[in-house]
Amino acid sequence: MVVIRRLNCFDYPKLKKLISYLCTDENDKLVKSLAEAPLGLVNAMMPLNMKFRSESFILTEDKEILGLITVIGTLGNPYKINITRLIFKENRYDIGKMLVEFVVQKFGGKGANSFSVVIDECHEELFDLFINGCGFRQCSSETLWKKEKPQPQKTNFKWRLAQNSDSEQIASLYNDEIINIYKPSLQRSPKEFTQPFFQGFSDFYKSRFVYDGCKNITGYFSITTSDNINYILDLTLSSGYDFDYDELINTMLCEIASKKRAFYPLIKQKKYFKNSEQLENYLNTNGYTPIQTQHILVKDFYRLQKEKSSKLEVFMLGDSQINV
Repeated sequence: MVVIRRLNCFDYPKLKKLISYLCTDENDKLVKSLAEAPLGLVNAMMPLNMKFRSESFILTEDKEILGLITVIGTLGNPYKINITRLIFKENRYDIGKMLVEFVVQKFGGKGANSFSVVIDECHEELFDLFINGCGFRQCSSETLWKKEKPQPQKTNFKWRLAQNSDSEQIASLYNDEIINIYKPSLQRSPKEFTQPFFQGFSDFYKSRFVYDGCKNITGYFSITTSDNINYILDLTLSSGYDFDYDELINTMLCEIASKKRAFYPLIKQKKYFKNSEQLENYLNTNGYTPIQTQHILVKDFYRLQKEKSSKLEVFMLGDSQINV
């Protein structure tokens, strides 16, 4: 009999068989996740708006684990769910579909109104699973760029740590820079730019900075890591101003270097931003190499609002007489 249930610490021996063929660090990540089982149990009992970490579910048949899915709510918007991991037995796409449909129904029933997943461009079968099998739609994409052995150089760029009180301006800047056709799916609310109360329990660490040299915030910068080795550098800049990318990226690299001697910085290019091509031209001409492009797929649930009418309309189904 097929059963889908929450992952627990006793599942690891059987789970090893499922993930043994993966040439990734999934093994280490899952071990860490299972080691924090008490936190996971507390998180599972929380309502959707109070969850503070990811949740994993497995599909079993005759006590054999055939698939696993991991989801996490967006910081500041717990009703926007991200699917961060999907593993299933080779060529068993029906298992992947069942797991995706399970979390959509489970969290949708708790109030979630948006689901998203990012898929590497080389995973065509997985792309087809979400689009044709699970009703997701393609939105845009993001590319990570890497430069071998970067040498951070100190700059005179002045930024400051982002505060929760900046969230309104940061959200306005972020949403203004999204290309119009992508705004319905990718706009973010001010709460998504606030520091959460349970930041210490999340699966990653993020440092946030802003530039407000022109009184209003015209630059927002984040440095994110989940393993203290790979650091993703994300720049959100107002397209109405000229910025020196050399200066900005070096400032971010120096921030990391002040805490870590060995690290791998990755620059994120958001293809749905107005200045995406400008950033791409800089990276191409300065020795950066694109190493990964991921498509953003989304599934939204909209609530239709009834329109109020001030007049009474009467319709009749039957014979109509036309006067000539």
